[in-house]
Formats: sequence, C-alpha cells, structure tokens
Amino acid sequence: MATVRQLNVNGRVYTTEVDSESSLLFVLRDQLDLTGSKYGCGEGQCGACTVLIDGKSRRSCITRVGDVAQRQITTIEGLAQGDHLHPVQQAFLDEGAMQCAYCTSGMIMTAVSLLNSKRDSSAAEIARSMEGNICRCGTQPRIVLAVQRAANAMNESKP
Repeated sequence: MATVRQLNVNGRVYTTEVDSESSLLFVLRDQLDLTGSKYGCGEGQCGACTVLIDGKSRRSCITRVGDVAQRQITTIEGLAQGDHLHPVQQAFLDEGAMQCAYCTSGMIMTAVSLLNSKRDSSAAEIARSMEGNICRCGTQPRIVLAVQRAANAMNESKP
C-alpha cells in the first residue's frame, strides 16, 4: 500500500507516494531521477548503489524507504558544492581511478563515508574499507591512491 513519504535527499525535501518497503535505490532512480547510484546485484553485495545515510555508507538496493524517511540521504549528485567537486570526486579524476565508471559512484560514496570518520587511514585500511565495492576493471590501486589524495586535501583545507 502506497503512502506519502517525505525524503530528505541532498538537502532537498522530496514528497513521494511509495510503499514503505520499497527499495531506496528504485525510489531515487525511478521517482526522483537521481541515477548516479547504480543497480548492480540487488543484494547489497557489489556496492554500486551505495549512498550516505546520515553520513555513513549504506546499500540503497536493500534499504527500505520506510527506514530512512526521517534521515539525511546523500547521493553522488549531492556531493559537489556548485561547480566545486568534493575532494574525493576530484581525487578520483586526478588519479584516473575509474575505467568503465559503473562502480565509481558507489566507490566514491564509500570513500566519503570512510573519510567522514577517519582521515588518517593506511593504504591497507582503505583497501579493506573498499572491499565491499566490486570493480571489475581492476582500478583498486588507483582507488586507494585517490582516497589517500582526498584525505590529504581534506586535511589541508580544514582550518
């Protein structure tokens, strides 16, 4: 049974009529036209659909809308500030940390979540935190370098 839900996505409140059991991924993509989060496995295993819920990474394909209606949801579309990319987005470009780019938005969101909690992670810690995001192109070494670059940029820019 569909009910009216308000979702706070990327700092904007959206009203949508959807069943509380509906997948957040499908609401984002099909109703809100926020297509940066990708459908990969549909089981929360590949990471392509990763978004931030209150600053922490979550798989949107297995997250129910009813569970996040009162929370802050951030998608890849909400990271940049105007024309200024988030440091993780910029670092991914600078390091060439993507090839086909299907996994990229999920990788970036996972990296942002990590850096929200710990900016001084070692390369091994970064690699471990990114393990739940599958990249078939083999860019993992560049992804780790990009996360390290972003951490450095974020540390340099804080007052």
